[in-house]
Amino acid sequence: MSRKIFLNGKLIPNEEAVVSVFDHGLLYGDGVFEGIRAYNGKVFRLTEHIRRLYESAHSIMLKIPYSQEDMIKAVIDTVNANNLRDAYIRLVVTRGVGDLGMDPLKCPKAQVIIIADKIVIYPEELYEKGLNVITVATRRTSANALDPKIKSLNYLNNIHVKMEANRAGVLEALMLNDQGYILEGSADNIFIYRNGKLITPPGYLGVLIGITRQAIIELAQREGIPVVEEPFTRHDLYVSDECFLTGTAAEVIPVVEADMRIIGEGTPGLVTRRLIKLFREHARNEGTSL
Repeated sequence: MSRKIFLNGKLIPNEEAVVSVFDHGLLYGDGVFEGIRAYNGKVFRLTEHIRRLYESAHSIMLKIPYSQEDMIKAVIDTVNANNLRDAYIRLVVTRGVGDLGMDPLKCPKAQVIIIADKIVIYPEELYEKGLNVITVATRRTSANALDPKIKSLNYLNNIHVKMEANRAGVLEALMLNDQGYILEGSADNIFIYRNGKLITPPGYLGVLIGITRQAIIELAQREGIPVVEEPFTRHDLYVSDECFLTGTAAEVIPVVEADMRIIGEGTPGLVTRRLIKLFREHARNEGTSL
């Protein structure tokens, strides 16, 4: 089935959706993006995703040629054009066409691409049994070099992490910063549960402040589960009672083993299972209607 792709204001068949080889998103990873989900005919936290996209673009001096309201409509139109009720949406804004030099001033107009399709990151059985992860040698790009709040097209740091996970025969891996604190996975935020509180790394360490991460914090607080944002090490992970990852594509997935150390009882914990259930109910009932 041919998908309809939003490309610079038009919905066109996917086989006709092409970009120039001179686009600086391709040549230099110069651009920003968002991954968004639709559940049961509603786009989850669409306003928050669009706001973050525009904040990322503003930070790198990339002017998006649509208002936020128009971009929201474009996302909804794209999902509807593909007759989807549940979807993964990839919204990309590149610097646009320029020359072979890296000067962004040579790119007169940004390019906007919206893709709506399906995505499966982890097998469904792992949401019941839990995930094995490793920590890897690849370190997170320093926040002093590139602010993690900018969700840019340059994901090579994350891809290195995924490559190390592949070589180790696991589906996800965790990266640390130069001080040895655990930050996040290749595409997920991390939480541990220990001593009656939920802990997740703070943004200032160099993590992306995920939309799903924020939803879990809110849901946990609503349920009376204490949540703190503080640094933790591999040792803290190994001796935690529970662990899970969060992300737009992954949603909420338990972790039961890290670096060959069993987490808790080696099965998804009570708090993790509770938050998975709450998140799935929340995601399917909150959002911008299609």
